[in-house]
Amino acid sequence: MSILADNDTKILIQGLGKVGQFHCDLMREYGAKVVGGTRPGKGGTDYNGVPVFNTVEQAVAETDANAAVIFVPPPFAGEAIIQAAHNGLRLIVTITEGIPTFDMLKAKAYVDARDSVLIGPNCPGIITPGQTKLGILPGQICKPGRVGVISRSGTLTYEAIDQLTQRGIGQSTCLGIGGDPIIGTTHLDAMKLFNDDPDTDAVVMIGEIGGQAEEDCAAWVADNMTKPVVGFIAGATAPPGRRMGHAGAIIAGGKGTAAEKFAALKEAGIHVAYSPADIGEVMESALEG
Repeated sequence: MSILADNDTKILIQGLGKVGQFHCDLMREYGAKVVGGTRPGKGGTDYNGVPVFNTVEQAVAETDANAAVIFVPPPFAGEAIIQAAHNGLRLIVTITEGIPTFDMLKAKAYVDARDSVLIGPNCPGIITPGQTKLGILPGQICKPGRVGVISRSGTLTYEAIDQLTQRGIGQSTCLGIGGDPIIGTTHLDAMKLFNDDPDTDAVVMIGEIGGQAEEDCAAWVADNMTKPVVGFIAGATAPPGRRMGHAGAIIAGGKGTAAEKFAALKEAGIHVAYSPADIGEVMESALEG
C-alpha cells in the first residue's frame, strides 16, 4: 500500500494532447490504470483504447476516476486543477510548468479547502514501484522496497532513485513535489506521510536553495521523526539574488542559502549527503546504523 497511490488508483489524464498521449502510453506500460482522458472538442473519441471526454465532470461520471495527471498548457492549468478538485479527484498531479502565479494561488486555495492532495506543479509526479506511476518518472530505474524519496528537483529524484536501486535498496514511494514557489505538497507534508507509513523504513529528502521549506521540515524531523532521513541540498554554488533553475530556487535577503539548509539538516539529526553522488552511500550507512 502506498502513501498516495497504488495499483487500484484510477487515473484521468487532463490534457491528452501529444505530450499527454506519450506519457499515457508509458504510464500504462508500467501498469497504471489510466481510465480516461480529457481534451476539449475530442469527446467521444478514444486514444489507444482510453476514452476521451470534453470535461472532467463527464470523465469522472463515466470512469470513476479518483486521481488526475495534468498536462494542460500553463494558461489553463490552474483551472484544470480546480476542475479536478471540484469533481472529487483525491490526488491531483500537475506536471505543467509555468502556471501564472495568481492562477496557482487560486488553485491551491481551492484544493486546500477540499479533500484532495495536490502534487506539483512543475513536478515529475509520483511512483509506487511495482504498482503504479502518475507522471513522467522513469519506471525502469525503480525497485520496490521500503525507502521513500521526496525531492523538489525532478532530475535529482531520478538520480536518488537510481543510486538506491544500484545498491539494492528498493523504494516504497517516490515523489517530486515541484520547484515552483507555490506548490501543493511540501517536504513537511510528505515527510509526515512517510513517518506514518508502515511500509517505509527511511526517507531521502532532496531540497534546494530558496525559501524555508527544508528548514521547516528539518525542525519537524528533529522532534517527531521515528525513521532515519538522508538529506541533500542543491544549489550550493548559486550566487545570492540569482535564480538557479526552478522559480523557487533563489536566495533573497541572505536567507535560503545552501549552507543554512545543510546546517538545519545536520542539527535535526538528518544524515547529510554533501554531494548528490553520495545519496545512495549515505542511505546505505543510515540503514545499517
